[in-house]
Amino acid sequence: GASMNSSADSGGEMEVDSNKQEIFQRKKNAVLVNGVILNGPITDSKAGEKFVEEACKIIMEEVIRKAADVTEKVCEWQPPEKLKKLLDLEMRDTGEPHQRLLQLCQDIIRYSVKTNHPRFFNQLYAGIDYYSLVARFITEALNPSVYTYEVSPVFLLVEEAVLKRMIEFIGWKEGDGIFNPGGSVSNMYAMNLARYKYCPDIKEKGLSGLPRLVLFTSEECHYSMNKAASFLGIGTQNVYFITTDERGKMIPEELEKQVQRARKEGAAPFLVCATAGTTVLGAFDPLDKIADICEKHGLWLHVDASWGGSALMSRKHRKLLHGIHRADSVAWNPHKMLMAGIQCCALLVKDNSDLLKKCYSAKASYLFQQDKFYDVSYDTGDKSIQCSRRPDAFKFWMTWKALGTTGLEDRVNRALALARYLVDEIKKREGFQLLLEPEYANICFWYIPSSLRKMEEGPEFWEKLHQVAPVIKERMMKKGSMMLGYQPHRGKVNFFRQVVISPQVSREDMDFLLDEIDLLGRDL
Repeated sequence: GASMNSSADSGGEMEVDSNKQEIFQRKKNAVLVNGVILNGPITDSKAGEKFVEEACKIIMEEVIRKAADVTEKVCEWQPPEKLKKLLDLEMRDTGEPHQRLLQLCQDIIRYSVKTNHPRFFNQLYAGIDYYSLVARFITEALNPSVYTYEVSPVFLLVEEAVLKRMIEFIGWKEGDGIFNPGGSVSNMYAMNLARYKYCPDIKEKGLSGLPRLVLFTSEECHYSMNKAASFLGIGTQNVYFITTDERGKMIPEELEKQVQRARKEGAAPFLVCATAGTTVLGAFDPLDKIADICEKHGLWLHVDASWGGSALMSRKHRKLLHGIHRADSVAWNPHKMLMAGIQCCALLVKDNSDLLKKCYSAKASYLFQQDKFYDVSYDTGDKSIQCSRRPDAFKFWMTWKALGTTGLEDRVNRALALARYLVDEIKKREGFQLLLEPEYANICFWYIPSSLRKMEEGPEFWEKLHQVAPVIKERMMKKGSMMLGYQPHRGKVNFFRQVVISPQVSREDMDFLLDEIDLLGRDL
C-alpha cells in the first residue's frame, strides 16, 4: 500500500488502469466457498476513511468547538417517546448511505447532554480535557485490550507508570493496583480482596464453611458498598452502617461500638470502608482515628476516595485525606475532579506480595503462557476479573504529561476556590440557604422562593420547600440553560447540590447559577 501511494502523484492514470486490471484478475481467480467470494477485502477502505474524516469534522464543529461556549444549550430536552421518533432507531435489512449516517451523527450530538458545557453541574464529572480526549481518540482507533504485554505493550507500561505515581501520592513506599470500569467495581475488588486476605480458602472452597462476615461503613457511603456485599454473597444485612456527625463524617466511637457488637454476636468483622469525599455532602471520614481502630482489631481498611482522592494532588488541600497512607486499599477516580474522561478509576493496594494476582488469577493458558520470549511479569491481566480491559490509565497519563503535577494541583485549587466563592455568595443572597459549611467541592443549598420566606420553619414550610427544587430543575432542563442536581437526604427535604470541577467554569458561571435559579423559581 505505502509504495503505491508514494508514486500516486506522478502516475494517476496508470493507477486507475492497474486498479481495473487488478479487479479483473480478482474476478478471474475468485475462490468461492459456500457461495462467498473470498478474494480481496470486502470493505471499501477509501469510502470508510472518507466517512471517518467527515464524522471527525462534525465532532470538531459540534462538540469540541462548542464545548466552552456558554451561549449553547446544555441539553435539548425531549421526552423519551418523542426522542425515539426523532432519532430513527430502527436497524434495517439494508445498510444506509453515508450522508444519512452523517445526519444521524449530527442528531445524536444535538440531542445528547453536553457534559463538556461550563454550566453542566449535574454529576461528579464535567468539562472537557483536550489531552485526555486525544488519548481517547487514539485508544478508540487502536482498539487495544490490556491483558498481556504481547498485545498491549505501550498501554501496560503506561498503566504501571501511572499507578506508581498515584501510589506515591497516597504516601506508600510501594504497592500494586489496577484500573477498573468504575469506582463501584474498585470497591467490589477491595471488599473481595479483604475477604480473601481474611480467609484465602474461599477462592477454592467457596462460601459454605465460613463464619458470618461483617463489614463496616458510614451511613453516608456510596451505594456500591451494598451492591458489592450482595454481589459477593456477603449479604446486605452484614453491612453495618456507622452513624455520622452533622457534617456527614463517620464517628469513630460508633465504629468501635459496632465492631464490639459484631464480635459479641459471634460474627467475624473483616473490613472497614471509610469514605474520602462522600457523594452528596462531600464529607471526609477521619482516617487516622479509623485506622487506629482497624489496627487494634486487625481489620482491612479500604478508603473509597473515588471523589476525594484528587485532593491528594494539592499541597493545600491534601490534609482532607490525612492518614490515608494507613489504608490497605484506596479507590480513586481521576475521571472526576481531574477530568480524565469516563471512565478512569484506579484501585490501589498497599500490599506487595502479589495479593491482587493471587486473589484473582485464573491462569488462562491461552493468554498467560509462562514460556513466552519476554518477561511475563508484564502480563498483568490476571490481576483483573475482566478479560478484555480498556487502557484507561492512558487518558490520565496524557493529561498529566500535558499539565504536569503543578497543573493538576492548580485544577484542584481552582475548583475549591470557586466553591468557596459560591458559598460566600450564597450567604449574601436573600432566598438562598446553605445546608452546611462544605469541606470540598459539593455545595448543598436550598432556594427559598419569596412566597415562603416569611413562613416559620414548621412541617408545612418543609413540605412546600420540598416541591421547589424539582420544578426549577424541570424548567432549567426544558430551557437548556444549565444542569444542576437535587435530592432529599437523611430527613432533609429536596436541596440543590452544586459541584465545581471543570477549569472552564468561571466566577461568572457561579453568579449565573444563582441568578438563573432565582429567575426560574421566583414565582413559586
